Amino acid sequence: MQADKEIDTRGLNCPLPILKAKKALSEMGTGETLKVLSTDPGSVRDFKAFARQTGNELLEQLTLGSDFVHVLKRR
Repeated sequence: MQADKEIDTRGLNCPLPILKAKKALSEMGTGETLKVLSTDPGSVRDFKAFARQTGNELLEQLTLGSDFVHVLKRR
């Protein structure tokens, strides 16, 4: 999936991937998409909760080898 912005948080553990995603989303416009790359297995659960709590839409979550990919749509 093509995203408007991509951030690489591989090697970082909770809560850093969420904090970096939150900062990136705050700099984006409504409807834009953000792709987050992570190696933290807990990020799958964390991004589901983050989307629910913030109102941003979680469009996709993939596991590619040891990487977890999360795609969010800015509210």
